[in-house]
Amino acid sequence: MDRKQEKFKILKFGGTSLGTVERIKHVANLICNNELNLVVLSAMSGTTNSLAKIASLLFNGDIDGAQRDIKCLEIKYIEVADKLYLSAKSIEEAKKFILCSFSSLQTIAQSPISSKQEKIILAQGELLITRLMHIYLKEIGIVSVLLPAIEFMRTDRNGEPDIHFIKRNVCKLLKHYPNNRLFITQGYICRNVSGEIDNLQRGGSDYTASLLGSALNACEIQIWTDIDGLHNNDPRVVSTTAPVRTLTFDEASKLAYFGAKILHPTCILPAKLKNIPVRLLNTMNPQAPGTLISDTADTGKIKAVAAKDNVTYIKLRSHYKIPCYRFLEKIFHCFAQSHTPIDLVVTSNVEISLSIDNKIHLPKIISMLERYADVSVEDDMVIICVVGDLKWYNVGFEHQIVEALKDIPVRMISYGDNCDVSFVMRRDDKKRALEALSQRVFS
Repeated sequence: MDRKQEKFKILKFGGTSLGTVERIKHVANLICNNELNLVVLSAMSGTTNSLAKIASLLFNGDIDGAQRDIKCLEIKYIEVADKLYLSAKSIEEAKKFILCSFSSLQTIAQSPISSKQEKIILAQGELLITRLMHIYLKEIGIVSVLLPAIEFMRTDRNGEPDIHFIKRNVCKLLKHYPNNRLFITQGYICRNVSGEIDNLQRGGSDYTASLLGSALNACEIQIWTDIDGLHNNDPRVVSTTAPVRTLTFDEASKLAYFGAKILHPTCILPAKLKNIPVRLLNTMNPQAPGTLISDTADTGKIKAVAAKDNVTYIKLRSHYKIPCYRFLEKIFHCFAQSHTPIDLVVTSNVEISLSIDNKIHLPKIISMLERYADVSVEDDMVIICVVGDLKWYNVGFEHQIVEALKDIPVRMISYGDNCDVSFVMRRDDKKRALEALSQRVFS
């Protein structure tokens, strides 16, 4: 088939999908299907946590501890190489790269580090797994191209993805390989506007996949994890959950933002803007249908429930020192000045209830808010978000939801844009609320 007439498929595999030698081989089998695939890989499970710990030790001046942890991680990867490959040539090539990578880490770990060096440390996991996969594919006779993500993934001055740079440079790089059909690249890592190694934050490999799908106008973006799609409730908390087969972009975005761990919140928007379907699949059970996210989905039903932890609830009552029509303006200005996003907000003429999940600037925010209002703050809260076809004319759904939560004290209720309603409550009531919603809404 003429490559000019064929669209890429983007396949992203998370760390648990690559957590063992057997799983690496399994992923290799999945991606070798003669389709035009661009494969985005996260670091092997546990690696980024280990690297983050090493960086933390160096920040705190524990040089010996960091160097010990680097050596332990190096030994782990050497063992992976010994088990993954059959030929001495492949083992030698892999070990040469591993030793070079960890030698650079040991060089960094001679003294306390800067945030710039921390980003270099955190990048090693993705660089290691993509090289190991590339060598393995070569050993089994599969031609692949290893694309360095730092050549085309870049953020702008605001720390947001530079969409035009990404599109221009990934397309330019792919033109060098007109006859190849399998490409491997790193998720998560990128360069910033200064050209330094940086990253897209935890879960950023999903974002990488979605950004590349948008840049290449892909036919589909696949997110492969260790669960059969997105479930209708949190399987870590509720024993009886089921996969949701179809979701709209908006529904999936709400669930991801409010706690569904299978999907990174930022990855939906690039796909939505280009109307590229996103499919959530299970690496351990490839035949399972998973969840399809697109611009159309089942209607007339509640789809799923998600919970967001580490929420702070803030209630404000005006001092009447400024006109009511300026009260909201002043309140939101306080949060904007501190670069602190608000998750939910409910207002009346003199009272505002809202929730945030970032408390770094909270003391400063409270100090500013107290000029205009009495302020009360509650920590250890959660947001429970119920998502589905909640348009005004679908009567009865609100009753089911409220009925399920009738025995649970709720601080705040917020209606979204036709597909979600959210509740702020104590963390101690989270499990009871999720179980009650499953029993009332899904059973």
